[in-house]
Order: sequence, then C-alpha cells, then structure tokens
Amino acid sequence: MTFDWRQSVQALRREELTGEYDLPLLLATLTLAAFGLVMVASASIAIADADGLRAFHHPIRQAVFLGIGAVLAAIAMRVPLVRLEHNSRLMLLVIFLLLLAVLVPGLGRRVNGASRWLNLGFMGFQVVEAVKLLLIVYLASHLVRFSTRVRTSMLGILKPLGVVAAIVGLLLLQPDFGSAVLICAIAGGMLWLAGARARDLGGLALLGMPVMAIAAIAEPYRVKRLTSFLDPFADPFNDGFQLSQALIAVGRGEWFGVGLGASVQKLYYLPEANTDFILAVIAEELGLAGIVLVLVLFGIVCARAFKIGLRAVEQGQAFAGYCAFGVGLWLSVQALVSVGVNLGVLPTKGLTLPLISAGGSSLIMTCAALGLVLRVSYEVSQRAAEIALEREAEQLVGALT
Repeated sequence: MTFDWRQSVQALRREELTGEYDLPLLLATLTLAAFGLVMVASASIAIADADGLRAFHHPIRQAVFLGIGAVLAAIAMRVPLVRLEHNSRLMLLVIFLLLLAVLVPGLGRRVNGASRWLNLGFMGFQVVEAVKLLLIVYLASHLVRFSTRVRTSMLGILKPLGVVAAIVGLLLLQPDFGSAVLICAIAGGMLWLAGARARDLGGLALLGMPVMAIAAIAEPYRVKRLTSFLDPFADPFNDGFQLSQALIAVGRGEWFGVGLGASVQKLYYLPEANTDFILAVIAEELGLAGIVLVLVLFGIVCARAFKIGLRAVEQGQAFAGYCAFGVGLWLSVQALVSVGVNLGVLPTKGLTLPLISAGGSSLIMTCAALGLVLRVSYEVSQRAAEIALEREAEQLVGALT
C-alpha cells in the first residue's frame, strides 16, 4: 500500500485550513460607514426640521440600514463562492424580474416621475442597487465559462453585452440614465479585465455611444442638466441652482472647512444635501482635507478589491477574481462620478456616494457587495495556505525519496 500525500493534503485542506479576511479593506469600509453616519447626521438636521421630523430621524434610519447591510455582508462573507457561481443564471432571471416589477402598478413606486423603487412597506427599495451586484456575479460566471471565446472573438462578448443592453433598456424605461451608464462601465471594465480585445470593445462602444447620446437628450430634464452644468451661474436661481449652491459650499470650505455641523448651505439652500450632494457639505464643513480623506478611503477600498481580484485570478480562481474586479469597478466609478458631480466637473447623475450618502438601498447593497469581496479575500488566503502546504508536502516527499 502506497502513501498518497496529495489525498492527505486534500483532506486537510477541506477540514482544517482556514482563510483570513482582508483587514485593510474591512477597516477602510468601517471607517467610511462611520464617517458617512456622522455626515448624514450633520447634513440632515435642517431637512428633518423642514419635514416636521425629529432632528436625528435620518441618521437613525441610516444606522438601521447600516445594520441590515452589516447582516447581509456577514452572510456574504460566509457563503462559499462556488454556490454563487452555480446559481449565476438564476440571478440573471432575478435581475429581469426586479426591473420589470418596478414598472407594474402597485408593486413599483413612482417618485419624482421615475419608477425605480419597489414598495416594501417599511422602505422603498431601489432595485438597480441589487441589479448591480447580481449582474457582477452573472458576468463573472459567464466570463469563466466562455473565457476563450471572450478573449479571441467579438462574438464572445456579444452575448454578455446583449444582456447588458436589455438591462439598460429597462433602466431607461424607469428612467434611470445614470445607473444605465454605470452598468455599461462595469460590464465593459469586467470584459476588458477578463481579456477581451480592446478593438472589439472599442468598436462596440462606438456603435453604442450614439444610442446613449440620443437617450441623454431625449428627456428635457437631462438637457437642462447638461446646459446648467456647462454654466451653472448663468441661471443660478433656476436650472443652475443645485450645482451653483454646491460650488458655493465647496468654495466656503477652503482648506480645513468651517467646522463640523457649521455648514450654511445645508440650511435649505443646497438640495439633496444628505444624499446626492453630501460631498459638498463635507467640503464646506471639513474643507479640502475632508475631500482628500474621502478619496483616500475610497482609494484603499477599491485598490484592495482589485488586488484581491488579481491574486484570485493568479491562483486560478477566475470567478472569485472577476467578482472582486466587478465590485471594485462599481464603487470606484460611482464614487468618482459622485465626486465629479459635487465639484462641478460632471453633469448631475443622481448617483449617491457609496457608504456615505443617506439611502437604504445603496447602503445595504454596497455592504453586501463588500461582504462578497471579503469572502473572495478569505478564499484567496485559504488557497494560498493550501498551495504552501502542497509545496511543503512535495519537499518532504522529495527529501524522503
């Protein structure tokens, strides 16, 4: 009877080896969430007063949503990635059911002319936040199953982009142009990181750009956003009001701000001060230092996501790596767009600043997404331990023989 060291290592790998969660990613995430809670409290007191609510109504809601997000993140951190991979096609079905549900009277809730929310009773859930995460998991699985085709031909990327096009079409019916653009960026980035040829992606992007341009100018309010972005102070009391007030807030902050809680612009001047334009409040109260802090924290989160994804791909865990890449793309693009809008370098898109802006759907699903990346980091470190153990066993067998 011969001793099979590989089977022994395999048995030990399944039963005893454990992984580690990425500590820098976890700490940066917790810091962003805590900072966001403080800034929501600061930015929303005047809003609550105007609505006849308790002073800390919005930060209390934010804390509740953060707790729900933490539970989902903890679940994501415990679910083996192989389960997600095996159920990725089911997730695609869920995506279309969610996007269709918001268009059904009674199920969907219409706010400011847009049907983006499902009425859950205790909250309105913006389904596109779940769609982002589900799409990342589906695309990661597809890129693994058709990796050779994706790398070698344009036909290989037509199917995933066709799925994305259908999702974008449903988003434009809501309408939600900002999320549609974000999803296109996530999908394109994932395909490129999976090895799709730049000329194939570039050619399809050139074909798709006129369609998105037509969609952008099809609605009068989008045209107004574009024109007000080009010169907000040309009409500071009408179309340019929101952006001009945000720029005033940013200018008042200078280097170190006017002090936490001392913002003037949040007092009925700056619309959406606790959601889309919360960075303008941060800039006014904490100055350039506050903006740099936010950018550094997001830089850490996104850099760790990409690094974890790269390690996973190098270890042969392509699905895990693509999931991490997708979440990294999602958070980095959305954060950059939100920052750009607040600083007046991009037109208003209606995208929140992840983990910081008030809002249940975005906060909950961002936490779940980061829980997924932490799970990837766990399995990456677990695989690294397996590889080290296999090498030690090989060296031992070599020494004995």
